[in-house]
Amino acid sequence: MYKILRKIWKKFWTPILHNSIIQWTLALILAGITWFIFLTSKHKFTNTNSLKKYRKNPVVFVFFHGRCAMLSPIIKSAKVKSYCVASRHKDGRMMARLQRLFGLRAIYGSTSDGAVAVLREGVRIMRDKKVSMCVPVDGPSGPSLHLQDGALYFARMTGAPIVPCCFSCSRPIYMDRWDKFMIPKLFGSISVNIGEPIYVDSKLHGEEFEKKRIEIEEIMIEQLRRMDQEFNLPEIPRNLNATDYKKQRRAKK
Repeated sequence: MYKILRKIWKKFWTPILHNSIIQWTLALILAGITWFIFLTSKHKFTNTNSLKKYRKNPVVFVFFHGRCAMLSPIIKSAKVKSYCVASRHKDGRMMARLQRLFGLRAIYGSTSDGAVAVLREGVRIMRDKKVSMCVPVDGPSGPSLHLQDGALYFARMTGAPIVPCCFSCSRPIYMDRWDKFMIPKLFGSISVNIGEPIYVDSKLHGEEFEKKRIEIEEIMIEQLRRMDQEFNLPEIPRNLNATDYKKQRRAKK
């Protein structure tokens, strides 16, 4: 019975969520909520002054999917011109419209869908327009806290440094998803950290390239863990993808 109701629900909502007007309306609402949460929270910024360096010099901002909610107003307030990589899935297009309201233009694709086209377009844009690129590194469906190759290719082919970005908060709400998407509650504390730039040699290939990927992944995870420990938050699991997470949920029911 549950499966039948779920199919009916999907058939009802799918065409609505694909509608451009509906998506823009939802994006406006979400943008308003994001700003309201951000402006009513106490802020602790670490190294965000370095953002001023990147207003004219392109960089590759990297972050995990679950920690992107508060990064948009940070990039916007810093007046950094940037593009973002977004999935072609309806959720990705919805997020792309939301990011557009914060001044971030989208390039559509992911590690599993149109990856080569995204890399070529992103590199061209970074070189021609001298803008930065924002990349959610753990793919549209995981594995969680896993750095995919895309960000390293952007950095290797353009010479722009990779800059890890993360936020944490004192009163989080975690969405029931594989990435444990974090949304701060109102009137809490938000901590934002912009990491140090990491350069990827244009000659890196094979094992050396993989070593660099692992090195940056560990830096990003350490950044997230350190910030969560500040608020005594539970540890976010690694290597969990959307499919396995759904199976786990069904098994518990």
